Amino acid sequence: MKILVTGGAGYIGSHLVDALMAQGHELYVIDNLSTGRIDNIRHLLGNERLHFVNDSILNEALMERIIEQVDLIYHLAAVVGVKHVLDHPFQGILTNVRGTEIVLELAYKYWRKVVIASSSEVYGKSEKAPLSEDDDSILGPTAVGRWSYALAKAIDEHLAFIYYGKGLPVTIVRYFNSYGPRLDPRGYGSVVAKFVSQALQDKPLTVFSDGQQTRCFTYIDDTIRGSILAATVKEAEGQSFNIGSNRETPILELAQLVKRLTGSSSEIVHVPYAQAYRANFEETRRRVPDVRKAERILGFRAEVPLEEGLRRTIEWFREEQLD
Repeated sequence: MKILVTGGAGYIGSHLVDALMAQGHELYVIDNLSTGRIDNIRHLLGNERLHFVNDSILNEALMERIIEQVDLIYHLAAVVGVKHVLDHPFQGILTNVRGTEIVLELAYKYWRKVVIASSSEVYGKSEKAPLSEDDDSILGPTAVGRWSYALAKAIDEHLAFIYYGKGLPVTIVRYFNSYGPRLDPRGYGSVVAKFVSQALQDKPLTVFSDGQQTRCFTYIDDTIRGSILAATVKEAEGQSFNIGSNRETPILELAQLVKRLTGSSSEIVHVPYAQAYRANFEETRRRVPDVRKAERILGFRAEVPLEEGLRRTIEWFREEQLD
């Protein structure tokens, strides 16, 4: 097949490109490298089956020329990471909403199947556990910029369901805290990247608040496998799926685990959210996916244990530091 991956030089996108190339497909990748890294796909640049364009998904004329040629679209391009969203709120909303509009408009014009990458953020402040795909979204006030990403992703999903209502084959995947090699080594946008970077430099591991807030961390291999299943299982069309592990881990426990696996002498320090971000910052205490729907329809279940995934991630970060 000919496949477009938007955001294909990003952390998740580049792993998806690797997997699809390994399957023998011809790949079109667009990424403006604002958060993606060319190093993530450098090993593929000489391959005649990879066509990379350094540009924005907001370039509608370019997107039309590409989408007209492909059979399938994985739409991953977005402004991601709390710091990016807070520092560049307008660009975040524009890219995440208008960019998805462009992808879906053109997919509908040329009738191309689309997999939309969404996020567990769409559940907002809901502390229901586990969270199933049809549970309510509970978002904070619009004056708190932290929620603009969640709202933008929710709008993306609304658009996807609207186009599915018109007959377009569309599937939504909601990623839950994916981690692994190629995370931003500066720790920008991922608590795993932050802790591993700090630990390997013997810097203090900064845990926000009391560290008892929990997340479910999903190794990148599982994230990619769930994404590809979402595109290939016919029954997935018109559905959203939680793609994640259901192992709930307190952030303080994650910091302790990273410290032990790296052999770091770092101390663990607690930092108020207001000090790290701003006074009115809000965060969710729990976020646990209900994975039964993905298992039933996609045949997906996360397989890589957290300890093993962290070991692989730490090994990559060590190599990155040596480079």
